[in-house]
Amino acid sequence: MAPPPPPLAASTPLLHGEFGSYPARGPRYALTLTSQALHIQRLRPKPEARPRGGLVPLAEVSGCCTLRSRSPSDTAAYFCIYTYPRGRRGGRRRASRTFRADGAATYEENRSEAQRWATALMCLLRGLPLPGDGEITPELLPRPPRLLLLVNPFGGRGLAWQWCKNHVLPMISEAGLSFNLIQTERQNHARELVQGLSLSEWDGIVTLSGDGLLFEVLNGLLDRPDWEEAVKMPVGILPCGSGNALAGAVNQHGGFEPALGLDLLLNCSLLLCRGGGHPLDLLSVTLASGSRCFSFLSVAWGFVSDVDIQSERFRALGSARFTLGTVLGLATLHTYRGRLSYLPASVEPASPTPAHSLPRAKSELTLTPEPAPPMAHSPLHRSVSDLPLPLPQPALVSPGSPEPLPVLSLNGGGPELAGDWGGAGDAPLSPDPLLPSPPSSPKVASLSPITEGPPEMPASSGLPPPTSGAPATSTWGPPDHLLPPLGSPLPPDWVTLEGDFVLLLAISPSHLSADLVAAPHARFDDGLVHLCWVRSGISRAALLRLFLAMERGSHFSLGCPQLGYAAARAFRLEPLTPRGLLTVDGELVEYGPLQAQVHPGLGTLLTGPPGCAGQEP
Repeated sequence: MAPPPPPLAASTPLLHGEFGSYPARGPRYALTLTSQALHIQRLRPKPEARPRGGLVPLAEVSGCCTLRSRSPSDTAAYFCIYTYPRGRRGGRRRASRTFRADGAATYEENRSEAQRWATALMCLLRGLPLPGDGEITPELLPRPPRLLLLVNPFGGRGLAWQWCKNHVLPMISEAGLSFNLIQTERQNHARELVQGLSLSEWDGIVTLSGDGLLFEVLNGLLDRPDWEEAVKMPVGILPCGSGNALAGAVNQHGGFEPALGLDLLLNCSLLLCRGGGHPLDLLSVTLASGSRCFSFLSVAWGFVSDVDIQSERFRALGSARFTLGTVLGLATLHTYRGRLSYLPASVEPASPTPAHSLPRAKSELTLTPEPAPPMAHSPLHRSVSDLPLPLPQPALVSPGSPEPLPVLSLNGGGPELAGDWGGAGDAPLSPDPLLPSPPSSPKVASLSPITEGPPEMPASSGLPPPTSGAPATSTWGPPDHLLPPLGSPLPPDWVTLEGDFVLLLAISPSHLSADLVAAPHARFDDGLVHLCWVRSGISRAALLRLFLAMERGSHFSLGCPQLGYAAARAFRLEPLTPRGLLTVDGELVEYGPLQAQVHPGLGTLLTGPPGCAGQEP
């Protein structure tokens, strides 16, 4: 077998050509496509010595489509790219660029050229290889993956539904992704849905909410008799909640600058459009009653869980609830006596960078994982869709452009350019799909269509009322081979700490919330649970400094003597204070002893390619 060709440099031209614009009376451009960006230089009426806005990083591109004129006499073909550049104030705004392939005498030749460019762009976006010397044709593109979107319409102060309708659905339609959407109606609704889902019909499950909805999905997959296959289902998260911790880690993994709110949602949506998954460590947590649940985020006790649960009454404030909860928690700071035991990581990872240096004490040796090796992302699997979900969209206008942007025909075909764009002599454009419409597949009885208005809760649906107790637990899943029964003695290679604590946090990914980097060196698949604790004796001012430094992930460099850290593969927490709050992924669980172990790479997270934004030219 011949060795694979060496990777092309980011500046190596893949395609180059001259194109007109739409409307036809607009300027002409020279386009150069590289593996990282589309370079646009105006040629006429006056060449640009230094092109302004002529560099479009692929990290900002959601998708591409081909179009044709509705005028029979127009022999040109068109291709349109959809972008989300950052504005002067940092926020993203949707824009599109339409180019006219008119170098040949016949429409068929021009259409072939437009499809060649659109196909090359889509292959680069999805991480698909381009043929070295072969012809670039639409057959290189797989059929679109089919995603199940689960939306908590009341997440993010009730903005989740509006953000989904106005931003997420148009973007993933531009990317050519096939989807269906279900609004969740109550606690554990998502868990019940995935427990009864025919998984072979889907290529991924994506939640649009906070971290709690993904907690339900993962535990639902692991509470199926076929959990070994079910847990392989790629899952994704688009942040529409309050904390959005996992989305913050995905945003960092993708190479984007830290973001909050709508900017974070658009960043994560761009990464989802690119495809590609990453192994995800899951933590199995055994509670005092013997029941078990699975965590992708954290187990918290003390100050963190107190703030999380007690700020629930301020949920209408969105992410500001945590700021207010932190202020109130500092005013009534508590300490908790307990015992923490853990199985240290078997191999000591490399030392952290000075900016992320961690405390070292006699019995609290810091272990920091090795830097993440480069990961080659894999594209989403092929899928088909038979459930078009029409969703009328208002006309959008791109910055600095007089013509309206495409009106989207969601999930029923490609984006469409409709209406009279350019005035006299310019016929409107219509979709010219790269691939034929996919064949139909069996419908899923449990799916509900999207409605245009805001969601309403049915007065009587025959379903059990919403529950406010602890989340449901799993009866299936992998065995915990590192854990003895809860309450029995621990093996001698475990380390035990006992004392008074202000907080204890066991975290898997890097982020505790979208803007708090609790374990800056953590990776999705490092096989570790990162234990952080703060002992009693810390002042309120010092604790506040820790959390402020956590926004930059620099809290370990403060040299706080009460701050401790250890990298572990399993741990046991035994609260010795009769009252307190314990949370798993932000969900309140029964108070008492618990233990957990890491199951490396048990899940798969849709992250997009690693560091794609950091590769912007």
